[in-house]
Amino acid sequence: MPTHCSTFPSRSPTNLTKLLQITHLSLNNVPSNFSTSLFSTKNCVVTRIKCNNKASIMEDNMFTSMIKDTTLLSKEDKYSKELDVAVKAVQMASSLCQRLQHALISKPNSFVQSKHDDSLVTIADWSVQATISWVLSETLGSENVAIVAEEDAETLSKHEATDLLECVVQTVNECLAEAPEFGLRIPKLPLGKEEVLETIRRCNSVGGARGSFWVLDPVDGTLGFVRGDQYAIALALVEDGEVVLGVLGCPNYPLRKEWLSYHHRYYRIISKLTQSTCDSWDKGFVLYARKGSGKAWMQPLIQQSNNLAWPNSERPIYVSRVQDPALATFCEPVERANSSHSFTAGLAHSVGVRKQPLRVYSMVKYAAIARGDAEIFMKFAKSGYKEKIWDHAAGTVIIQEAGGVVTDAGGHPLNFSKGIYLEGLDRGIIACAGVQLHEKIIRAVNASWDSSCL
Repeated sequence: MPTHCSTFPSRSPTNLTKLLQITHLSLNNVPSNFSTSLFSTKNCVVTRIKCNNKASIMEDNMFTSMIKDTTLLSKEDKYSKELDVAVKAVQMASSLCQRLQHALISKPNSFVQSKHDDSLVTIADWSVQATISWVLSETLGSENVAIVAEEDAETLSKHEATDLLECVVQTVNECLAEAPEFGLRIPKLPLGKEEVLETIRRCNSVGGARGSFWVLDPVDGTLGFVRGDQYAIALALVEDGEVVLGVLGCPNYPLRKEWLSYHHRYYRIISKLTQSTCDSWDKGFVLYARKGSGKAWMQPLIQQSNNLAWPNSERPIYVSRVQDPALATFCEPVERANSSHSFTAGLAHSVGVRKQPLRVYSMVKYAAIARGDAEIFMKFAKSGYKEKIWDHAAGTVIIQEAGGVVTDAGGHPLNFSKGIYLEGLDRGIIACAGVQLHEKIIRAVNASWDSSCL
């Protein structure tokens, strides 16, 4: 991955000039018969000053101050290009998914496949994966991009999948043709079948504890997508086992919190009956955050029906301040196969939660916590199920930077350094809007786990 201002090149007068300018100093203070150069040491920057061909080394408090200032700038600049590209790529993918979901609702059985684990995969899954893979590789350089992703090209490569592959290729090219609207470049020529397959196959990283890699779930919550309900496009960057960037596209998420719990069919009817004005923003956004920034942001989707000034219309988001369980809303997966509803219901009751659970598909649950629309997310999978990193990476860093807490049920940080699975996970996953709620849930888990049968 390219570096951005994180280190100084050796013997660079230009960088010395920048350092002096940052601290409001001037090179005029350096005698004319001195020549300067800059080189890095492990812990500091040292200036070499040459005078009359005799070199000496000077370290001073002045340079300590410079280092502090430039370190702050480096942290702000680091990953800025990657984050910019990732947000734009997820914006494109969200637009693609909106069109495809509308088409799938009209023709429910069109190009929906079952995988070996009986989960669903659609045109959208492959098309989004191919699109984002191409954008990252072309913009950041394929040699700098490794991707862990949910889908593979095996099904599309089969002879009997010719029609399916053609549909995916067409969808990908239609999406990439819109790239300039998102500030990205388009391919010189439309991608062919083999090129599309190759972009999907390229997502073959297995993750790990060293180096950087992207984590992609092209359509998280495929069942929700097929049903016309909630789903998410999740993209994260992991470096040396830690999630450093998270981007989450939620095309169907309503801006009015109360609509989130409506049945998807009722919500679609209400959406059609409620006309939007040209500058309204009633649903759909991209959330994003960078680790250590202490900030998380929400950006509207680009839509032809509005004239919002994208990309300058982002808003900061924060977790809820509610710490009283009686006032808190807790989220859990829709499908019972993915989590024990009875156990989470018991936990919620034991800590004093009185509201009915908000059951939504996909990583939209993470978005609800980060936006302050809910306060608790609990997931306790049944024995034998292993959580995948693409189902949690992007949402975890977004909640954390919005002010929330995400751990396993033992209070330990989620471990993204062990490959495609969250290895070593203690019982389940708990995300909360604040430390107090989180601690209460942890205590309740410990008190009732032995009787959970999980």
